[in-house]
Amino acid sequence: MFTATPRNRRSYRVQNVARAAFFLATVALVIPVLIIVATLAVKGGPAISWEFLFTPPRDNLTAGGIMPALVGTIWLVVVALLASVPVGVAAAIYLSEYAPDNLLTRTINLAIINLAGVPSIVHALFGVGAFVLFFGAGTSILAASLTLAVMTLPVVIVATRESLQAVPPAFREACWNMGATRWQTIRKVVLPNSISGILTGVILEVSRSAGETAPIMFTGATAYIVFLPQSVMDQTMALSYHLFYIATQQTGVPEELTFGVALVLISIVLLMNAVSISFRVYLRSLKKW
Repeated sequence: MFTATPRNRRSYRVQNVARAAFFLATVALVIPVLIIVATLAVKGGPAISWEFLFTPPRDNLTAGGIMPALVGTIWLVVVALLASVPVGVAAAIYLSEYAPDNLLTRTINLAIINLAGVPSIVHALFGVGAFVLFFGAGTSILAASLTLAVMTLPVVIVATRESLQAVPPAFREACWNMGATRWQTIRKVVLPNSISGILTGVILEVSRSAGETAPIMFTGATAYIVFLPQSVMDQTMALSYHLFYIATQQTGVPEELTFGVALVLISIVLLMNAVSISFRVYLRSLKKW
């Protein structure tokens, strides 16, 4: 019924070219990830076994397993989450729902953005000065986790604030018209509808906390220890630091052992992300808007 004009055909061609360019860009991002995972699986897969996962290292880190490093990584990530998520969410709620738009608020927002760009080694030095020395935590899981929490705090704040601001203003206005207070509106309406976005920040924090080496190598991680940590005041091994040490500092380590540690580390990150993403998808399915 309708005949395409030259202008229509030109628009279709441009659209197809743009679609193809975006598809190629997506493929270019995915292919390196697949190559990395495949390389780790091929070279590190033979090292994976129950003994590797549930026994401590031996023979000067050239044999044995990664049990202390595996447990230590979980300790560090969990304590960092417990320290940063409540503070980050509370700060985001204040900045989004309570704080006026003035010079002080804009300065705080700028500081948060700048904090996200600080190199991890600087966070490590801050952790040594603040938590290890000033607060007297020593080289411990607590000091290392608090350093990771400070480093990842901007991610939680920004993700939470963006999620809170994505809730339609009409939701708040409807609650206020019904006589609800600002806090009741936030607690009963705004937070439940923004929890999926908050989980995005948590996912990013888990990934970064599990993979960082510099912030923990001066504050709580150790190269070799055979016993498992009993409290947050103990030192611990960590997969990221263990991988760095056996790959660059220790001689005589079999190649499959090094790749096996890397495979376990990336598997833990992917598993934690998968659980968080699944929970986020479930929460989004409950939304009515």
